Amino acid sequence: MITFLVCIALLIVGYFTYGKFVEKVFGSKPARPTPAFVNADGVDYVPMSTPKNSLIQLLNIAGTGPVFGPIAGALYGPVAFVWIVVGCIFAGAVHDYLTGMISIRNKGAHLPELAAKFLGKFMKHVVNVFALLLLILVGTVFVTSPAMLISNLLNGQVALAVIVAVIFAYYILATLLPVDKIIGRLYPWFGAVLVISAVGIGIGLIFTGAPIPELTFANMHPNSLPIFPLIFFTITCGALSGFHATQTPIISRTTQNENQGRKIFYGMMIAEGIIAMIWAAASMSLFGGYGGLNELLAAGGPAAVVSQVSLLMMGTIGGTLAVIGVIILPITSGDTAFRAARMIIADYFKFAQGKLLSRLWIAIPLFVISFLLTRIDFNILWRYFSWANGVTAVIALWVGAMYLFLSHKNHWIATVPATFMTSMCFVYILYESKMGFGIPLTASYVGGAVLTAAIVAIFFISGYKQRGSSFLLDEDVSGFKVN
Repeated sequence: MITFLVCIALLIVGYFTYGKFVEKVFGSKPARPTPAFVNADGVDYVPMSTPKNSLIQLLNIAGTGPVFGPIAGALYGPVAFVWIVVGCIFAGAVHDYLTGMISIRNKGAHLPELAAKFLGKFMKHVVNVFALLLLILVGTVFVTSPAMLISNLLNGQVALAVIVAVIFAYYILATLLPVDKIIGRLYPWFGAVLVISAVGIGIGLIFTGAPIPELTFANMHPNSLPIFPLIFFTITCGALSGFHATQTPIISRTTQNENQGRKIFYGMMIAEGIIAMIWAAASMSLFGGYGGLNELLAAGGPAAVVSQVSLLMMGTIGGTLAVIGVIILPITSGDTAFRAARMIIADYFKFAQGKLLSRLWIAIPLFVISFLLTRIDFNILWRYFSWANGVTAVIALWVGAMYLFLSHKNHWIATVPATFMTSMCFVYILYESKMGFGIPLTASYVGGAVLTAAIVAIFFISGYKQRGSSFLLDEDVSGFKVN
């Protein structure tokens, strides 16, 4: 229990200390007009308040990732707590803050546009592929996972296909309508349910004296799977997630003032880390050890763990509300995943999005592809999602590092986590047998180190070249004034 409480405290302290340091390094400018005003279009660029933006951001980024990921990651033991805390404060929240703020400085640009500007035009095409792949996988996973939870909640009384159809219908509306019509109105209420359910389970763990294990770096996984690199792709949301880089530009287009960025981007990542801690702790302590958790996961998947934890900690009524809170998580990330995919395609092909028909032509193929993907086994989808998620996070961190490097600022706050996660991405794809090369682990470590060294060298060579040329870091808004 002490480890759990200390980790929660460290996450909160991290927001007020390291978060403030990151904000100072970047240099927010409260007087600088934001895209919400400069590029206002009534659809995607709409000024909204900080509380509303914060809740929307939290719900955008907190899909089933900070629940399902930590549940699976709990099999490794308390070392999962370390990754959540360190990853969240020094990697994930930095990733989210820099992506959001650099997007604000560049007309609310999405990651492909930012990658093209700071890492080279070729990267725009690479990142477009990864970002769209990730978003479609996320949208699909966040159709199937809440559908399974709802089916469990209703004891299978409603056909899974019907539940999937209803979720898709909602996603279509949320993707097409202006951001303040559905997302802006419903998300604050959804956010309240999410926070209440997570806090309820956390308080339940404390007051029931749940046997949450204390810190050890021993690998507790029943199947002896290696911590390095697998834990970094098991627990992504809640520590470091590239999916967030596809979501922050949605809110960068509705943020009214740059000084709100730390609360919205860094702060909501910390909140997600706390959610991840609660679910990891519950999973480690409520099923008679890691073997019991492993058996439940094998029998019913993470959805079964969610149901059991909720009922054990909050009773029938409270547990049902907690499950509803977890259902809301993926639905409120799935809708914005499709919305972000529409915006990325529109930006790439320069399609104006003012008219509904223009949005519809982009959205329809996305939903058709996603529907077809729902026929694939969920575990396969999650595996590909996890690696694509990691690669996208690495690209976003390198974008942030390059921005700071070219600004002659402390780029190490992004360069260090980018370097580490680059090596883990290489090690993972070299080691993984089902979707990678199946190379022995030691050889994968060596190969990952060599390939990462090459990426770091390319980063510094490219950075010094760009420093020597005239380069416009931020959009020029000197002639715009907010009334």
